Amino acid sequence: MPIVVMKFGGTSVGSVERIQAVADRVVRAREGGDDVIVVVSAMGDTTDDLTAMALEIADVPDPREMDMLLTAGERIAMSLLGIALNARGCRAASYTGSQAGIITDTQHGKAKIVEIRPKRVVEALEAGNVVVLAGFQGLSTRYEITTLGRGASDLTAVAMAGAVGADVCEIYTDVDGVYTADPRIVPDARRIDTISPDEMLELAASGAKVLQSRSVEMARRHGVQLHVRPSFGDAPGTWVREDGGPMEGVMISGAALDTDEAKVTIDAVPDRPGVAASIFKAIAAEAISVDMIVQNVSRDGTTDMSFTAPLAELPRLEGVLDALARDIGADGFSVDAGIAKLSLVGAGMKSHPGVAADMFDVLAGEGINIEMISTSPIRISCVIRKDLAERALRAVHERFGLAGGDGS
Repeated sequence: MPIVVMKFGGTSVGSVERIQAVADRVVRAREGGDDVIVVVSAMGDTTDDLTAMALEIADVPDPREMDMLLTAGERIAMSLLGIALNARGCRAASYTGSQAGIITDTQHGKAKIVEIRPKRVVEALEAGNVVVLAGFQGLSTRYEITTLGRGASDLTAVAMAGAVGADVCEIYTDVDGVYTADPRIVPDARRIDTISPDEMLELAASGAKVLQSRSVEMARRHGVQLHVRPSFGDAPGTWVREDGGPMEGVMISGAALDTDEAKVTIDAVPDRPGVAASIFKAIAAEAISVDMIVQNVSRDGTTDMSFTAPLAELPRLEGVLDALARDIGADGFSVDAGIAKLSLVGAGMKSHPGVAADMFDVLAGEGINIEMISTSPIRISCVIRKDLAERALRAVHERFGLAGGDGS
C-alpha cells in the first residue's frame, strides 16, 4: 500500500480534544487504504514550559540533561495519540526517535541525522499498525538521547518519509499553507498553490515559520514531496515540489521576516590572513550558525567585522567571543538585538534585473535604512531595525504585487 507520513505540530495536538481530532483524521487516511506514519511534536507550549523551568534552575543548563528533559514532551504526545487511535479500533504503536532508528551525531541540542534504520517501523506497518513517532529526537552514535533543534519534528517526518519511500510527507499546521508573507502581519498575503524546493528553502531560512529549513533541505536532497495542509479543515494547502511550470514563471514567490537574529560586531580586528578563519572556526566549533557577514574596509591595519546569528545562541556566542577577541587582538565586540532580516525570494529574479534596486527603493521611500545586504540567485536579504520590520514587509509585499486571491 502507499505510505503517507503525516506530521502534526504542537498546536495541532495542544489538547486532548485536538488529539482526538488528529486521531479521526489519521483513521480516515488509514481507511482510505494508506499505510500511515504519524510524527508529533510536543503538546502546545510544553517545550517552552520545560525550557523555562530548566532556566530557573541554571542559566546554562547541561546540554545532555536538557535533551533528556525536552524529549519528554513528544513522548507524551505520541502516547496519547496512540491511545486515541487504539480506542477507535485502529491498531497503533508509538515509538521514540531511538526506537524508530533515528541515529544522530553527538551534538546535544541540535544534532544532525546521520542514518535512519527504519526496520522496526517497516515491520510495524507490515503488521497493520499505524506508526506514531515522537518528533525532534534521536539516538546518538554514543547511545545518548539527542534533540534535533527547534521545529525539527518536520525534519523527523521528512527523514522517515525518505527512509521508507513514502509517497508524500504531509505537514499539518495551523495555517492553510505557505503564503507570500506572514498573513498575521500582511492580511492580504496570498496562499501559494505550488512552490519549488529551492524557493521554499530560501523562505524557510529567511524566517518563514511554516516549515523548518533543514526539513526542506532534506526533502530536496531525497526527492520527498511535501504537502503543507491545515490541521483543522480541508483546504488544498501548498505543495513543495518541482512543478515544471512555465519557463518564465512568477518572478517573486514571497517575502519573509526574521526577527530572531542579532547583529554581532567585532571591533578593530587585525587585518591579516587567517584571522577571519580563526573567528569563524571558533564559532563553528560551538555548533553556532552565522548568516550574513560584512567586513569593512581596512584602516590602519584593522577592520570591523559584523555578522548575524540567532538570538537564542547569544549566551554561548558571547562566551566564545570574550576569549576570541583577546586571542586575535581585537578591541572587543558588541551585540545589537534590535535588528530584523527582511528577505525577498523568487526563482525568477535571477533573470530579471532591477529587483534589488526596486527593493531598496521601496525601503528608502519608507525612510528605512539598510544596515547589511546579502544575496543569492533567488534571494535578497536586508538587515533593518526591528521596530520598522513589519512596516517594511508590508511595503515590499505591496510593491512587488504579491497580494491577491487564494492560490498562485
